[in-house]
Amino acid sequence: MNEKKLMQRAADNIRILAASMVEKAKSGHPGGAMGGADFINVLFSEFLVYDPENPQWEGRDRFFLDPGHMSPMLYSALALQGWFTLDELKEFRQWGSPTPGHPERDLNRGIENTSGPLGQGHTFAAGAAVAEKFLATKLGKEVMQHKIYAYISDGGIEEEISQGTGRIAGTLGLSNLIMFYDSNDIQLSTETKVVMAEDTAAKYKAWGWNVLTCNGNDVDEIRAAIIEAQKETERPTIIIGKTIMGKGALRADGTSYEACIDTHGAPLGGDAYINTMKSLGADPENPFVIFPEVQELYAKRKEELKKIVAERNAQKEAWAKANPEKAALLKEWFSGNAPKVDWSACVQKEGAATRAASAACLGVLAEQVPNMICASADLSNSDKTDGFLKKTKSIVRGDFEGAFFQAGVAELTMACMCIGMYLHGGVIPACGTFFVFSDYMKPAARMAALMEVPIKFIWTHDAFRVGEDGPTHEPVEQEAQIRLMEKLKNHHGKDSIRVFRPADADETTVCWAMAMENMETPTALIFSRQNIAKLPAGNDYEQARKGAYVVAGSDEQFDIILLASGSEVSTLVAGAELLRKDGVKVRIVSVPSEGLFRAQSKEYQESVLPAGSKIFGMTAGLPVTLESLVGANGKVWGMPSFGFSAPYKVLDEKLGYTGENVYKQVKAML
Repeated sequence: MNEKKLMQRAADNIRILAASMVEKAKSGHPGGAMGGADFINVLFSEFLVYDPENPQWEGRDRFFLDPGHMSPMLYSALALQGWFTLDELKEFRQWGSPTPGHPERDLNRGIENTSGPLGQGHTFAAGAAVAEKFLATKLGKEVMQHKIYAYISDGGIEEEISQGTGRIAGTLGLSNLIMFYDSNDIQLSTETKVVMAEDTAAKYKAWGWNVLTCNGNDVDEIRAAIIEAQKETERPTIIIGKTIMGKGALRADGTSYEACIDTHGAPLGGDAYINTMKSLGADPENPFVIFPEVQELYAKRKEELKKIVAERNAQKEAWAKANPEKAALLKEWFSGNAPKVDWSACVQKEGAATRAASAACLGVLAEQVPNMICASADLSNSDKTDGFLKKTKSIVRGDFEGAFFQAGVAELTMACMCIGMYLHGGVIPACGTFFVFSDYMKPAARMAALMEVPIKFIWTHDAFRVGEDGPTHEPVEQEAQIRLMEKLKNHHGKDSIRVFRPADADETTVCWAMAMENMETPTALIFSRQNIAKLPAGNDYEQARKGAYVVAGSDEQFDIILLASGSEVSTLVAGAELLRKDGVKVRIVSVPSEGLFRAQSKEYQESVLPAGSKIFGMTAGLPVTLESLVGANGKVWGMPSFGFSAPYKVLDEKLGYTGENVYKQVKAML
């Protein structure tokens, strides 16, 4: 069998396996997988560099699948590599299966990202490309010389996030990023011409990309395009491959089923499936087979890879001998361990806004955590991520020595690129914007939680006290939304995200320390715009590590508990002073993290919030934010509406966020 026929046979093997997975599951998308099989086969059998014996080798090329519905194609190709068994392919989309459909991140099986929501996967890839260039400047090109490959579909090109990704990747000149665009002109419910008429090639050229086109089902053209893309040294590359949806598919009557919308989102079914299998050279009764000649092709590639990896490792050993300190950093940064931080170096200003307190923490991190990248969506001087920027410089085209990522006004793109930086390995990312704009980032926060990516979300201007900016910029429901996610467990039984809203500057330091120690899940840090009075003297801030703790009145036989997070704790302190003058004994509880509090022992929870206690809660968000803590025997003062435009002190008065109103509400309760 000549080389071209062998490559055709291998691509057809992927088509057979992919279509059969969907057929057996009675669910899935065979058409795109069949159309993309030629590219994925050429990439995996000839170009992708990985270690067959160490799937987590830091020097490997990365492959990021954007369209999760094309996972049968990825699983099939990975089976040819030996990462999946044929029996595991048969369990596609079944309970407990390692082939769930929209792949879960599994580095030991060659899956770099959890693909699914279109547009996010290739954005993760762009973030990984930033990480690779950043690490190359820190460690050396001897150990960071790999490529980041991405695969995108028509839907991913249409998603709004692709605009931000295209702009940023082109602006930064991410020459290590090579993206294949599977352009088959068909999507789930229509042909693409109905919804998009722009010149995609011209669009990417305008963004500064190297744009190549090829027949996406022709081995020679695909190979030539990848070779040319690998030579590019200044720009990211997009290979626009014109492919045929459902390539190789036949109808029940034996006519071509190619380029048909019906193959996109449903099994081929019945005689159409049988005819397709026979045409592609498979036994419809036993389709889950890897052809011997295909097995030999991938076995040969494995031997080639062993030699490539051995050469790279020899180069790494020589580098490590000459650069022992950098070698130690490489090992530590890719370990996944939390960085060691001396927080005694963080000096907080009493009564500062918690966003300013966060800036002090970020300054310490910029100096002590050299593999941390901090980002902002064009708000660094307002969200105070400039505390980090002042100790480093921005990442710019041709210079990745800095550690600050300027994303521009693109919150979702920024968050997904930061997730991609972590997915690459070796980098600890954080990103900031106003809390109200966390709405733009919710899909990224969800994906970070699913993949257990310990990104740090920095959200400032946490309440209606944004004031004169008006209700569009005043978060009300956002804290309730993110704390709902905090109640979800991930697949390892841990909180899917950790959320902190500190009550003053010193509590901010402890919350940042916990965020940096959390290397298992994402962390959300929510900070105030306005100054906040320091908590009562003698407060043990280390108790914040328990999620909720008593900050005043701990030794009293109290009549009522006053409970809040963030700015409202100081309002409760002001109210408590008035209540005490009236003989009312109070306990004040700060709850920076309900999720962390719920993770404590029942005994500790009971010691802070004894059963049967009267509790008054105050939140600048929706009352539901605190209702599960306050319980049926209490009351929550929260926001019943969106905010209003006015100076924040006026809003405090108008909306009842004053010590006087705390006094009034508690007296009414008692």
